[in-house]
Amino acid sequence: MRKVIGIGETVYDIVFKDGQPAAAVPGGSTFNSMISLGRCGIPADFLSEVGNDRVGTIIRDFMSENGVDPSFVNILPSKTPLSLAFLDAKNDASYTFYRDRVDDRPALRYPEIFPDDIVLFGSFYALNPAVRPQVKAFLEYARSRDAILYYDVNFRPSHLKDLGDIGDAFRENFTFADVVRGSHEDFLTLFGMEDSGAVFREKISPCCGNFICTFGAAPLTVMDLHGFEARYPVDPVETISTIGAGDSFNAGFIYGLVKDGITRNMLLEGLPAEVWADLVYCAQSFSASCCQSSFNYVTPEFADSHRL
Repeated sequence: MRKVIGIGETVYDIVFKDGQPAAAVPGGSTFNSMISLGRCGIPADFLSEVGNDRVGTIIRDFMSENGVDPSFVNILPSKTPLSLAFLDAKNDASYTFYRDRVDDRPALRYPEIFPDDIVLFGSFYALNPAVRPQVKAFLEYARSRDAILYYDVNFRPSHLKDLGDIGDAFRENFTFADVVRGSHEDFLTLFGMEDSGAVFREKISPCCGNFICTFGAAPLTVMDLHGFEARYPVDPVETISTIGAGDSFNAGFIYGLVKDGITRNMLLEGLPAEVWADLVYCAQSFSASCCQSSFNYVTPEFADSHRL
Protein backbone atom coordinates (compact mmCIF):
# COMPACT_ATOMS: atom_id res chain seq x y z
CA MET A 1 0.00 0.00 0.00
CA ARG A 2 1.14 3.54 -0.71
CA LYS A 3 2.28 5.49 2.32
CA VAL A 4 1.46 8.97 3.57
CA ILE A 5 4.22 11.22 4.88
CA GLY A 6 3.23 14.20 6.99
CA ILE A 7 5.46 17.07 8.05
CA GLY A 8 4.50 19.61 10.70
CA GLU A 9 4.69 20.73 14.29
CA THR A 10 3.64 18.73 17.33
CA VAL A 11 2.04 20.25 20.41
CA TYR A 12 0.21 19.06 23.49
CA ASP A 13 -3.34 20.42 23.49
CA ILE A 14 -5.01 21.30 26.77
CA VAL A 15 -8.69 21.96 26.06
CA PHE A 16 -10.77 24.28 28.25
CA LYS A 17 -14.56 24.38 28.46
CA ASP A 18 -16.32 26.92 30.66
CA GLY A 19 -12.95 27.98 32.04
CA GLN A 20 -11.97 24.51 33.22
CA PRO A 21 -9.60 21.92 31.67
CA ALA A 22 -11.72 19.32 29.86
CA ALA A 23 -9.12 17.24 27.98
CA ALA A 24 -5.40 16.99 27.26
CA VAL A 25 -4.31 15.28 24.04
CA PRO A 26 -1.37 15.25 21.60
CA GLY A 27 -2.02 17.61 18.72
CA GLY A 28 -0.76 19.70 15.85
CA SER A 29 -2.47 20.21 12.49
CA THR A 30 -0.66 17.61 10.38
CA PHE A 31 -0.16 15.40 13.43
CA ASN A 32 -3.94 15.13 13.89
CA SER A 33 -4.40 14.10 10.26
CA MET A 34 -1.69 11.46 10.52
CA ILE A 35 -3.26 9.90 13.62
CA SER A 36 -6.58 9.52 11.77
CA LEU A 37 -4.81 7.90 8.80
CA GLY A 38 -2.73 5.61 11.01
CA ARG A 39 -5.86 4.46 12.84
CA CYS A 40 -7.33 3.47 9.45
CA GLY A 41 -4.39 1.21 8.67
CA ILE A 42 -2.67 3.44 6.11
CA PRO A 43 1.15 3.37 6.39
CA ALA A 44 1.96 6.74 7.96
CA ASP A 45 5.30 8.46 8.64
CA PHE A 46 5.46 11.80 10.45
CA LEU A 47 8.35 14.27 10.31
CA SER A 48 8.41 16.58 13.32
CA GLU A 49 10.03 17.62 16.58
CA VAL A 50 9.24 17.16 20.27
CA GLY A 51 11.02 18.25 23.41
CA ASN A 52 13.22 16.06 25.54
CA ASP A 53 10.58 15.75 28.26
CA ARG A 54 7.76 13.57 29.52
CA VAL A 55 5.24 15.17 27.16
CA GLY A 56 7.47 14.37 24.19
CA THR A 57 7.58 10.74 25.28
CA ILE A 58 3.79 10.66 25.64
CA ILE A 59 3.40 12.01 22.10
CA ARG A 60 5.81 9.52 20.50
CA ASP A 61 4.18 6.62 22.36
CA PHE A 62 0.76 7.84 21.21
CA MET A 63 1.95 7.85 17.60
CA SER A 64 3.15 4.25 17.85
CA GLU A 65 -0.09 3.14 19.48
CA ASN A 66 -2.06 4.65 16.59
CA GLY A 67 -0.10 3.33 13.63
CA VAL A 68 2.13 6.35 12.94
CA ASP A 69 5.89 5.77 12.71
CA PRO A 70 7.72 8.09 15.18
CA SER A 71 11.17 7.27 13.75
CA PHE A 72 11.41 10.64 11.99
CA VAL A 73 10.53 12.80 14.99
CA ASN A 74 13.59 14.68 16.23
CA ILE A 75 14.03 15.17 19.98
CA LEU A 76 15.07 18.72 20.83
CA PRO A 77 16.86 19.93 23.99
CA SER A 78 13.77 21.91 25.01
CA LYS A 79 10.23 21.49 26.27
CA THR A 80 7.47 20.22 23.99
CA PRO A 81 5.20 23.10 22.90
CA LEU A 82 1.83 23.47 24.62
CA SER A 83 -1.42 24.73 23.14
CA LEU A 84 -4.32 25.98 25.26
CA ALA A 85 -7.59 25.65 23.35
CA PHE A 86 -10.62 27.50 24.72
CA LEU A 87 -14.02 26.29 23.48
CA ASP A 88 -16.83 28.85 23.14
CA ALA A 89 -20.59 28.28 23.33
CA LYS A 90 -20.54 26.80 19.79
CA ASN A 91 -17.59 24.55 20.70
CA ASP A 92 -15.31 26.47 18.35
CA ALA A 93 -11.79 26.99 19.69
CA SER A 94 -9.41 29.90 20.15
CA TYR A 95 -5.79 29.17 20.94
CA THR A 96 -2.82 30.34 22.98
CA PHE A 97 0.56 28.72 22.31
CA TYR A 98 3.58 28.30 24.58
CA ARG A 99 6.90 27.17 23.13
CA ASP A 100 10.60 27.44 23.84
CA ARG A 101 12.90 29.14 21.38
CA VAL A 102 15.16 26.61 19.67
CA ASP A 103 18.25 27.93 17.88
CA ASP A 104 19.99 24.68 16.98
CA ARG A 105 17.85 22.07 15.23
CA PRO A 106 19.10 18.71 13.93
CA ALA A 107 18.57 17.92 10.26
CA LEU A 108 15.20 16.53 9.26
CA ARG A 109 15.21 12.81 8.60
CA TYR A 110 12.73 11.27 6.20
CA PRO A 111 11.92 7.97 4.52
CA GLU A 112 12.42 7.06 0.90
CA ILE A 113 9.48 8.30 -1.15
CA PHE A 114 8.03 6.47 -4.16
CA PRO A 115 5.79 7.71 -6.99
CA ASP A 116 2.21 8.40 -5.86
CA ASP A 117 3.04 8.32 -2.17
CA ILE A 118 1.23 11.25 -0.57
CA VAL A 119 2.84 14.13 1.33
CA LEU A 120 0.75 16.33 3.63
CA PHE A 121 2.17 19.70 4.66
CA GLY A 122 0.82 23.02 5.82
CA SER A 123 0.06 25.41 8.67
CA PHE A 124 2.72 27.80 9.95
CA TYR A 125 5.30 25.00 10.13
CA ALA A 126 5.49 25.01 6.31
CA LEU A 127 6.32 28.74 6.42
CA ASN A 128 8.33 29.14 9.62
CA PRO A 129 11.71 30.70 8.70
CA ALA A 130 13.37 28.62 11.44
CA VAL A 131 12.67 25.37 9.59
CA ARG A 132 11.80 26.59 6.08
CA PRO A 133 15.09 25.56 4.40
CA GLN A 134 14.69 21.97 5.62
CA VAL A 135 10.99 21.86 4.77
CA LYS A 136 11.67 23.20 1.28
CA ALA A 137 14.42 20.63 0.69
CA PHE A 138 12.03 17.85 1.71
CA LEU A 139 9.28 19.16 -0.59
CA GLU A 140 11.75 19.37 -3.47
CA TYR A 141 12.74 15.75 -2.83
CA ALA A 142 9.08 14.65 -2.69
CA ARG A 143 8.34 16.46 -5.95
CA SER A 144 11.34 14.84 -7.64
CA ARG A 145 9.92 11.45 -6.63
CA ASP A 146 6.50 12.17 -8.20
CA ALA A 147 4.63 12.07 -4.90
CA ILE A 148 1.23 13.74 -4.54
CA LEU A 149 1.63 16.89 -2.44
CA TYR A 150 -1.41 18.11 -0.49
CA TYR A 151 -1.11 21.59 1.03
CA ASP A 152 -3.38 22.71 3.87
CA VAL A 153 -3.03 26.50 4.14
CA ASN A 154 -4.38 26.76 7.72
CA PHE A 155 -3.07 30.29 8.30
CA ARG A 156 -4.04 31.90 11.59
CA PRO A 157 -4.57 35.68 11.78
CA SER A 158 -2.01 35.88 14.59
CA HIS A 159 0.69 35.16 11.97
CA LEU A 160 -0.40 38.00 9.67
CA LYS A 161 2.33 40.26 11.02
CA ASP A 162 4.87 37.79 9.57
CA LEU A 163 3.39 37.79 6.06
CA GLY A 164 6.01 40.17 4.71
CA ASP A 165 8.70 37.63 5.55
CA ILE A 166 6.86 34.51 4.39
CA GLY A 167 5.03 35.62 1.25
CA ASP A 168 7.60 33.92 -1.00
CA ALA A 169 7.21 30.69 0.97
CA PHE A 170 3.45 30.79 0.36
CA ARG A 171 3.93 31.07 -3.38
CA GLU A 172 6.48 28.26 -3.33
CA ASN A 173 4.08 26.04 -1.38
CA PHE A 174 1.30 26.66 -3.90
CA THR A 175 3.73 25.70 -6.66
CA PHE A 176 4.81 22.49 -4.93
CA ALA A 177 1.22 21.40 -4.31
CA ASP A 178 -1.01 19.17 -6.42
CA VAL A 179 -3.99 20.02 -4.19
CA VAL A 180 -4.44 23.22 -2.16
CA ARG A 181 -7.06 23.22 0.60
CA GLY A 182 -7.93 26.24 2.68
CA SER A 183 -10.83 27.84 4.48
CA HIS A 184 -12.49 31.05 3.39
CA GLU A 185 -11.06 32.62 6.58
CA ASP A 186 -7.55 31.68 5.41
CA PHE A 187 -7.95 33.48 2.11
CA LEU A 188 -9.72 36.47 3.62
CA THR A 189 -6.79 36.83 6.03
CA LEU A 190 -4.14 36.33 3.36
CA PHE A 191 -5.57 38.17 0.38
CA GLY A 192 -8.58 40.13 1.64
CA MET A 193 -10.71 38.11 -0.82
CA GLU A 194 -14.06 36.46 -0.07
CA ASP A 195 -14.80 35.05 -3.54
CA SER A 196 -13.30 31.54 -3.74
CA GLY A 197 -13.48 31.63 -7.53
CA ALA A 198 -11.38 34.78 -7.62
CA VAL A 199 -8.92 33.24 -5.14
CA PHE A 200 -8.48 30.23 -7.42
CA ARG A 201 -8.18 32.23 -10.64
CA GLU A 202 -5.83 34.90 -9.32
CA LYS A 203 -3.80 33.20 -6.58
CA ILE A 204 -3.91 29.41 -6.86
CA SER A 205 -4.38 28.36 -10.50
CA PRO A 206 -1.10 29.91 -11.75
CA CYS A 207 0.65 27.48 -9.38
CA CYS A 208 -1.66 24.51 -8.63
CA GLY A 209 -4.49 22.92 -10.59
CA ASN A 210 -6.76 21.54 -7.83
CA PHE A 211 -8.41 23.73 -5.20
CA ILE A 212 -10.71 23.09 -2.23
CA CYS A 213 -12.20 25.97 -0.25
CA THR A 214 -14.20 25.17 2.88
CA PHE A 215 -16.74 27.46 4.55
CA GLY A 216 -17.34 25.86 7.95
CA ALA A 217 -20.90 24.55 8.05
CA ALA A 218 -21.73 26.10 4.66
CA PRO A 219 -21.18 24.26 1.32
CA LEU A 220 -17.57 23.86 0.25
CA THR A 221 -16.24 24.53 -3.25
CA VAL A 222 -13.97 22.43 -5.47
CA MET A 223 -12.34 23.77 -8.66
CA ASP A 224 -9.69 22.57 -11.07
CA LEU A 225 -7.81 23.88 -14.08
CA HIS A 226 -9.92 21.80 -16.48
CA GLY A 227 -13.05 23.82 -15.75
CA PHE A 228 -14.56 21.58 -13.11
CA GLU A 229 -16.41 23.42 -10.35
CA ALA A 230 -18.84 22.05 -7.78
CA ARG A 231 -20.34 22.89 -4.42
CA TYR A 232 -20.98 20.26 -1.78
CA PRO A 233 -23.31 20.79 1.20
CA VAL A 234 -22.15 19.97 4.72
CA ASP A 235 -24.47 17.75 6.73
CA PRO A 236 -25.15 19.09 10.25
CA VAL A 237 -23.75 17.06 13.14
CA GLU A 238 -24.03 17.30 16.90
CA THR A 239 -20.69 18.93 17.65
CA ILE A 240 -18.71 18.31 20.83
CA SER A 241 -15.58 20.10 19.58
CA THR A 242 -14.37 21.52 16.27
CA ILE A 243 -10.69 21.03 17.20
CA GLY A 244 -9.13 18.91 14.46
CA ALA A 245 -12.17 19.11 12.16
CA GLY A 246 -10.18 20.56 9.26
CA ASP A 247 -7.28 18.21 9.94
CA SER A 248 -9.68 15.26 9.81
CA PHE A 249 -11.10 16.61 6.54
CA ASN A 250 -7.58 16.47 5.11
CA ALA A 251 -7.12 12.93 6.40
CA GLY A 252 -10.40 11.82 4.85
CA PHE A 253 -9.52 13.31 1.48
CA ILE A 254 -6.15 11.57 1.52
CA TYR A 255 -7.85 8.36 2.64
CA GLY A 256 -10.06 8.69 -0.45
CA LEU A 257 -7.01 9.14 -2.71
CA VAL A 258 -5.56 5.88 -1.39
CA LYS A 259 -8.88 3.99 -1.40
CA ASP A 260 -9.75 5.04 -4.95
CA GLY A 261 -6.23 4.51 -6.31
CA ILE A 262 -5.89 8.13 -7.45
CA THR A 263 -2.43 8.79 -8.94
CA ARG A 264 -0.67 12.08 -9.47
CA ASN A 265 -1.19 11.82 -13.23
CA MET A 266 -4.91 11.40 -12.68
CA LEU A 267 -4.96 14.58 -10.58
CA LEU A 268 -3.02 16.49 -13.21
CA GLU A 269 -5.27 15.28 -16.03
CA GLY A 270 -8.48 16.13 -14.14
CA LEU A 271 -10.75 13.95 -12.03
CA PRO A 272 -14.33 13.01 -13.05
CA ALA A 273 -17.18 14.52 -11.06
CA GLU A 274 -18.03 11.21 -9.40
CA VAL A 275 -14.47 10.83 -8.10
CA TRP A 276 -14.46 14.35 -6.66
CA ALA A 277 -17.79 13.58 -4.99
CA ASP A 278 -16.39 10.44 -3.35
CA LEU A 279 -13.24 12.23 -2.15
CA VAL A 280 -15.32 15.02 -0.61
CA TYR A 281 -17.64 12.45 0.97
CA CYS A 282 -14.66 10.73 2.61
CA ALA A 283 -13.29 14.07 3.81
CA GLN A 284 -16.61 15.16 5.30
CA SER A 285 -17.17 11.78 6.97
CA PHE A 286 -13.80 11.97 8.73
CA SER A 287 -14.45 15.56 9.80
CA ALA A 288 -17.88 14.66 11.20
CA SER A 289 -16.40 11.79 13.23
CA CYS A 290 -13.88 14.17 14.78
CA CYS A 291 -16.50 16.81 15.62
CA GLN A 292 -18.58 14.26 17.49
CA SER A 293 -15.79 13.51 19.97
CA SER A 294 -13.63 15.51 22.36
CA PHE A 295 -10.45 14.43 20.57
CA ASN A 296 -8.58 15.79 17.54
CA TYR A 297 -8.96 12.77 15.24
CA VAL A 298 -11.47 10.21 14.01
CA THR A 299 -12.69 7.87 16.71
CA PRO A 300 -11.24 4.34 16.97
CA GLU A 301 -14.71 2.94 16.17
CA PHE A 302 -14.94 5.00 12.98
CA ALA A 303 -11.39 4.03 12.02
CA ASP A 304 -12.10 0.31 12.55
CA SER A 305 -14.98 0.52 10.06
CA HIS A 306 -12.74 2.27 7.50
CA ARG A 307 -9.55 0.22 7.69
CA LEU A 308 -7.90 -0.39 4.32
